[in-house]
Amino acid sequence: MITVTRNDEIIRTVSTLPPGELAAFLAVAEHGGFRAASRTLGQTPSALSHAVAGLERRLKVKLFHRSTRNVSLTEPGRRLAERLMPALAEVGLAVEELHDQTASLSGLVRINCDANAAEQVLMPLLTRFMKLQPAVRFEVRSEGRLVDIAEGGFDCGVRAAELVPSEMVAIPIGPDQQHIVVASPAYLDNAPPLASPSDLSLHQCIQLRMAGGSIYRWEFQRRGEEIVVATTGNLVVDQSRLLLAAALDGCGLAYVTRWMAADAVADGRLRQVLSEWTPPYPSLCLYCPRHSHIGAAMRAFLDFLRSRRSNPKCS
Repeated sequence: MITVTRNDEIIRTVSTLPPGELAAFLAVAEHGGFRAASRTLGQTPSALSHAVAGLERRLKVKLFHRSTRNVSLTEPGRRLAERLMPALAEVGLAVEELHDQTASLSGLVRINCDANAAEQVLMPLLTRFMKLQPAVRFEVRSEGRLVDIAEGGFDCGVRAAELVPSEMVAIPIGPDQQHIVVASPAYLDNAPPLASPSDLSLHQCIQLRMAGGSIYRWEFQRRGEEIVVATTGNLVVDQSRLLLAAALDGCGLAYVTRWMAADAVADGRLRQVLSEWTPPYPSLCLYCPRHSHIGAAMRAFLDFLRSRRSNPKCS
């Protein structure tokens, strides 16, 4: 006599549900809509909608609230997704581990990041990893605006820690960051004194227009006091490298990363001011969705980043 275990019961129950309907439900739940999920599964939004409707009929429960503009999980749908997502991740991990044992590591990893982050931190890491795994391919899209990486078809993104959505898995990469205020000696020698951020109103400040159209406001902090200043000036640019070039030409004060201005400060072409008001802040992070299926190449890259984080001396 064969004893029916709890696992047998679960397998028998799940076997009555078409896998395509479960996959459609989980994809829509993860991406928050039929259109975004369709790009992941390679199916039309209409096909996914029919699959989810079929699952709802079988389970006799409504899984999504639907409107012309929004799709959101019902409470039963949320509970089902929370139970299924970890199980799906384990299944995906088991399959990938089996595949890794029989095939060499390869694949494409698409990354969205800020241009300065790519130059400063990401590219050196990519080149080191690619020497270890030459069959893995990377595509880096650098842009100023913050995008939904799942919606855009990216595997991961790189942004400042405070910009990473809370539902993402984030791995710090690179050293702590720091923005500083700099200007050329020629400008400072003929400009009003600058002792605190309030004195910036007396100065020409080279301004940065963000991807969304707004002018970036300068942020300062000292002994727990935080100040955000809307600066003024005769020059507005849309790239940080242009800020640096304008400061070197004596056009005024620029608010740039220490990494970008380090050489010019070291050789005296630029001077740092308000240094006590610009402390370091947490490093950049590479981030990816918490519950999404992660391919072997992406997982290997994450493991590489974690290993470097735990052992900063490795090269």
